[in-house]
Order: sequence, then structure tokens, then C-alpha cells
Amino acid sequence: MGVFASGLGAPETPRVHRDGGWLCVEMAPPRAGITHVAEDGSSRQIAPAGCPNGLCIDGEGVIWVADTVPPALLRVTMEGAVKTVLTGGDAGPFLLPNDLCFSRSGRLYMTDSGMTMADWVVDGAPRPDWQSASFDGKLWEIDTVAGTARAIDRGLRFANGIAFGPDGNLYVNEMITGDISRYQITDGRVTGERTHFANVLGESWPGGFRGPDGMCFSQDGRLWCTVYGEGVVAVLSPEGEVIERLKTAGSAPTNVAFGAGGEQRIYVTEHEFGRIEVFEVDGRGLSLFDGSAR
Repeated sequence: MGVFASGLGAPETPRVHRDGGWLCVEMAPPRAGITHVAEDGSSRQIAPAGCPNGLCIDGEGVIWVADTVPPALLRVTMEGAVKTVLTGGDAGPFLLPNDLCFSRSGRLYMTDSGMTMADWVVDGAPRPDWQSASFDGKLWEIDTVAGTARAIDRGLRFANGIAFGPDGNLYVNEMITGDISRYQITDGRVTGERTHFANVLGESWPGGFRGPDGMCFSQDGRLWCTVYGEGVVAVLSPEGEVIERLKTAGSAPTNVAFGAGGEQRIYVTEHEFGRIEVFEVDGRGLSLFDGSAR
């Protein structure tokens, strides 16, 4: 394990940028916003945001950001122009937009944890009753051209990480239960109901808030899932068995991505120490869709 970048304010969602380096978000003030991290680990802010969480990059280099304060889907350019695209959909307003990814068809899928940040964070920490609190987490299907959002599932208990697998299915996790669910995809759209795939919570746990966060796939079908509060990246087989737990230096890994060009490394954003950790691994990353089908 090594350190790729440090001095970041609660970083989330590392994504390779096509012009070199990485993009991520920083959730904590005064650095809250969208950040470019150069190949040497130095960073600069592209644009400020309230408390951004997930991001993805489309085929034109536009950055789509799930902001939590206020809850919104943002469209951001590398020149720093920020536009609010949506604040809700057919099932009401967004509450806590979390993570997002494009499908093969070009539609954008976004998790919504199901509780506003103001209700979730109490005195700088997750509310004391986090295990029993009521959530209405949703999975949104977003048409970025029409500017519409449709809730295709709800009732998730703190919906968080989201990723497409090499089997063509969509995978979404819940932080409170530790479950990862799978949705069948047909022609680039969710057509099946939620089915259970795996649970990533470990037996060794010192207490406090924990749960699965961001995740990604390698080409061989393994799923790499950060587990916030446990300080690990859980590696799952294509059958849903946890086969390895990579220990992070910090206790709060938030997201993970593979390096560019078949690089056999994963890059992990970590809240406790405010940095991006890097691990040598034996897999190569599955390519992400960029919305260009639309």
C-alpha cells in the first residue's frame, strides 16, 4: 500500500481523467468541491460545491456530480462552469444523492441514501440511532438529455455504492445492512427487481458506524467494495463470496477505482487521513460507460 495524494478534505469517488490524472470530490469545507489530482499527486479545485459525493465523466469530458447540500445533480465542466440539472424526480425531491454511473444505453443511474444530510449528521457524526433510523433510499434512472429522473426502486437503507458488472447487471449496496443487491439490465435499462447478491460486513469490528461504500469491478468479475468504518476493501468473487479483505491505513475508505490503461492498481479515497491510497493488485479494471450511446 502506498499514498498517491494527501491533504484532501474527506475525498470521495476517484475517477481517471481522460486528459491525465484523476478527478475526485472533496466533501469537507473549506475544500468542498470537485478536484483534479495530477499524476504527481498535486491537486487543484475545478469548482466549489456544497458537499459533493459521487461523480462520473461522460464521453465529452463533462463531469456529473451528486451533491448533497443542497441535494442536486450537477453538470460541471473542466473550466469550472456549474449547472444544477435536477433536484428531484417522479418520487419527490432528492434527499442525499450519493453515487452514480452511466449505463451502456447512456442513461445515468444514481443512488439516493434516503435521508437529508441535515438529518443524517448530528454534531459532525452519523446520528446515534443510525442502525434503526428510517431511510427511504432510492435508485434513480436519469435521462440527462430530457432532464428527468424516475425512481425505479425505493426503501433502500442508505443506498450508496453503484457499479455495472461484466455480466451486464447493475449492483447497488446499502450501508446500514451491508447488503449488495443486483438488478437485471436489458438494453441498458433496469428491467428486473432487486435481488440479493452478497453482504460485506466483517466479523472483526470495533464498533461505530460502518458499511459498504463505493465499489468497482475488475474484468474477471470480482467486485471491489470499500467498507467504511472497517478500514478494508472487500474483494468478492463473481458468486458473491468475500475472498479477501485489503486493509487500508485509515478506518474510513469511501470509494475505489482501477488505474488507467490496464494498470494493476486500485486507488482508494479515504476520509480519516484525507488521502488517496494505492494498492498493487492482480486484476485490471472493467471499463466504465461514459454516456456516449445517447
